[in-house]
Formats: sequence, C-alpha cells, structure tokens
Amino acid sequence: MRSRSLVHLMPLIAPVHVLILSVIVIPSIYVIWLSVTQSSFGKAPSFVGLENYIRVLTDPAFHRALWNTVGIVVVAVHLELAIGLLVALLFASGLPLRRYLLVAVLAPYAVSEVTAVVMWRFLFDPDAGPITQMLQSLHLPILDWSFEPTHAMILIAMLTIWLHLPFTFIILYAARLAIPLDLYEAARIDGATPLQAFRRVTLPLLGPAIVVALLFRYIFAFRIFSEVWLLTNGGPARTTEVVAVYLYQEAFSYNAFGTAAATAWIMVVVSLLLAVGYILVLGRQVNANAH
Repeated sequence: MRSRSLVHLMPLIAPVHVLILSVIVIPSIYVIWLSVTQSSFGKAPSFVGLENYIRVLTDPAFHRALWNTVGIVVVAVHLELAIGLLVALLFASGLPLRRYLLVAVLAPYAVSEVTAVVMWRFLFDPDAGPITQMLQSLHLPILDWSFEPTHAMILIAMLTIWLHLPFTFIILYAARLAIPLDLYEAARIDGATPLQAFRRVTLPLLGPAIVVALLFRYIFAFRIFSEVWLLTNGGPARTTEVVAVYLYQEAFSYNAFGTAAATAWIMVVVSLLLAVGYILVLGRQVNANAH
C-alpha cells in the first residue's frame, strides 16, 4: 500500500527534485570538479588535484582578502547586533510614534545594494559630498575612502550595517515582544532594577534569537560582495578586497576558473562550520531554557 501511494506521489514531487538537482546539486558537483582542474578560456581542463586549494591558501592576496572579510564580519556584525538590540529594546519600551519610526528603521531593506552604494558614494564623496563638507565645517576628519584603505573599510562596514540592520532588528524585536510581561512584573516586585531585569530576564530569553541573527549575519557578511565591488572595486591595489571579490577577480579578471572554484568551496566550508557551531550553541540554549 505504501509503495503504491509513493508511486502516485512521485509525479507531484518530481518537479521539486528536478529543480533542486538542476539548480543546486549538479552545479555544486560541477564546481567541485572545476576546483580540482586547471581551466581557462580556450583551454581544456586538466586534473591537478588539490593544487588549486594549496595555491589559494598560500596566496598573499587571499590572506589579505580573508583578513578584510574577517574584520568586516567581526566589527560590522557585532556592532550591528548591538545597535539592533538597542533599537529593539527602545521600540519595545513604548517609544512614541514607533509605528512611523518603524518605517524609517526598515527603510534600508527596501533599497537595492546598487542604489545604496551610489547614495553613499555621493554622501561621502571626498571632494563634494554633503557629509564630507559637514565634517570639514566642524573641523573633523573625513573619510578619504578613495585613497585610504582603512577609511574605505570603515565606510564599507558602515554601509553594510545600514543595509542589514533591519534584518537584525526585526528578529530581536519580534523575540522581545514574545517575552511575557509577567516576568518583568515579577522582577519588579522582587526589587530588580531595569539593568538587572535586562541581565536576568531579557538577555537569557533573547539568547536563541541573538544566535539566529548572528548565524545568518555571519554567513551573509562572509559573502559580502556588492558593497565592496561597487564602492572600491577592491582597490586601491587590492587592499580592500574581500573573499568574494577575490573569487570574482580570479574567475573573470584572470580567467583562473580552477582557483575561483576552489575559493568558492572554501567559502562554503567556512559557512558550514559557522552554521554547525551556532546550531550547537542554539541547541544548548534551547535545552537550558527548557529545563
């Protein structure tokens, strides 16, 4: 009976399996094969084993791109989490006009990355940008991001925080609204200060939401491409490259498809390790809350 029902279900689930095979499985297998070959335009692929992975992992340009990526992930994601948590708690406390302010907070998510980069390039133009002129009028240092790699990385971090803050905020805000008010009332009756209520009630119950937000933002930030490529093209002199830009350069500037595919799979492995680590942490927090 079960086999007959499965036969009747196959035509219904076959399109999904075909889609998964054609969009995910087959391209992934092809990239794995490409990563162990030496391939370029007009040249037949030749098997080289793990040579591409060794070449990428020993390339100083990849090391610099990796450190730039790690810097953006560590600084931007955690600063974004802190700001998102602060704004979520502010909204949950009964902020006046929060319905209208909510639109302002979520607005960056409605802006495409290309449009956002164009806006920020204009605002922070080193010669005539409105924010640059305001900083100069206040005798404050400006972000000369077109020549200074450190200034460019600061601007990239600020841009990615602005673009993705709504994602972090909405996760934390929803989790904060799900906390029963009775817990805060009980804490107040027991004489807890607002800071103690935050440490003993809010923060532990927001733990799973914080882990989920960090997990997704780590993975998204590790794959950052548009902000860097559209703002600096990885320059000057490849000093602001991130791993995704390094991959793009290898594939489409140097036509080294093997090393580009190897870089792609290194990114996949790092993302999976991040996911596994945070899923384990999330599982421990859920079990702790359950008991």
